[in-house]
Amino acid sequence: MTGDSPPIVLTFGLSDPTGGSGIQADLLALASMGCHGATVLTGYSVRDSASCDEVNGLDPDTVATQARMLLEDMPVTAFKIGAATRAEVVSAIAEVVSDYDDVPLILAPDFTLDDEHVLSADELRESLADLLVPQTTMLIADHATLLQLAQPDSDAEAPTLDTAISHILSQGCEYVLAMETGTHYHVNTLYSEEGQVRQDMWDRGVNRIMGVTDTLGSAVAALLANGQEPAEAAREAQEYVFQAARAAFRPGMGAYLPDRFFWARSNDADEDEASALPDEPTGLPGEARH
Repeated sequence: MTGDSPPIVLTFGLSDPTGGSGIQADLLALASMGCHGATVLTGYSVRDSASCDEVNGLDPDTVATQARMLLEDMPVTAFKIGAATRAEVVSAIAEVVSDYDDVPLILAPDFTLDDEHVLSADELRESLADLLVPQTTMLIADHATLLQLAQPDSDAEAPTLDTAISHILSQGCEYVLAMETGTHYHVNTLYSEEGQVRQDMWDRGVNRIMGVTDTLGSAVAALLANGQEPAEAAREAQEYVFQAARAAFRPGMGAYLPDRFFWARSNDADEDEASALPDEPTGLPGEARH
């Protein structure tokens, strides 16, 4: 890297015209956290903030060719992989990133864009589990997705969450950040092969917010690209997403969007509210409540 170039993160995912999720969300989060985002589309959605009408995948060769052109041109310091549309695209991505095993890889899969569009065919889950999970530095997913990745055959008996996480880690994934949404809190637990690393609890808002997983994945990728260790990156990225979600806005008639540049347009009310929060989370080591 020459001159004053920021760290470069290469992100793979769907185009979301609302800017709420997908590639657009990645770029906003990466820029907010001091990185330059380079992008490879896996497909595009036709949607607004309320619903998704259509999802179209790109040709796997196009995905691979675009990624290789960027990687041969720019010194990428982290990968972030979001939604893919089918198994062949996952295979193409996995083949590309396998040549860069020293670059940290954040996997934040999305099987369901909306109730109308489910990207959860067995072949897609199997390709993610077999080809990308073993190359992953940190997998970020909710409990349902973790269970699907651990047992992609929908006809097989589902494992327990603990068994699923252990299986995923045994396949070569270094860390799993398991996300759980409760009645009043979001509870995110980070695991490694040694067991639970840390657990964070975040107040749950009342509004539906788009793009939380993509934003969290991009934030972790940005922090790793800036040299942080995974456990600290997971904690700081969650703090960033929490603040962005607290400042969420509703640009249309559907979901709220995280304000990924919340820090750039603070006002006196925001500053007063922030000053009421504790400077450091309290609790047992490796546990925090926000």
